[in-house]
Amino acid sequence: MKPAFLVSGLLVCLAPCAHAQSMSPMRGEVTSYSDEFAVRVYPRNPYTHRIKATVRVYDQDFNPIPARITPSDFWLGAGSARSVVVVISFEGKRERRVRICTESVPFEDKEMNVRAKVCGRFIARRLS
Repeated sequence: MKPAFLVSGLLVCLAPCAHAQSMSPMRGEVTSYSDEFAVRVYPRNPYTHRIKATVRVYDQDFNPIPARITPSDFWLGAGSARSVVVVISFEGKRERRVRICTESVPFEDKEMNVRAKVCGRFIARRLS
């Protein structure tokens, strides 16, 4: 057998075991006639146990920015996803680049606390 065949076979066997927190969409472009724009994202929990998640908004350099997030903190059941609406102000600009992130909140009673974070990139343009 050739080494390339062994490596590809091993990857196929390992692929179903990989789980990662996700969010969709991961990128997008929004056009708005208002001083604000809205993005709907769907955080997803691939694990077999529930997780507590929070959604936060950052500028393109990962500095936190104010936004209305509904809901901002929530529980995600095993294998489930939910809709979250994020409303962000243009703050007088014609274009805004933001990152919307879903972060899992670690359980306090577990030995190993891992905070997973997945972010999507969005560009919004205001039409006048």
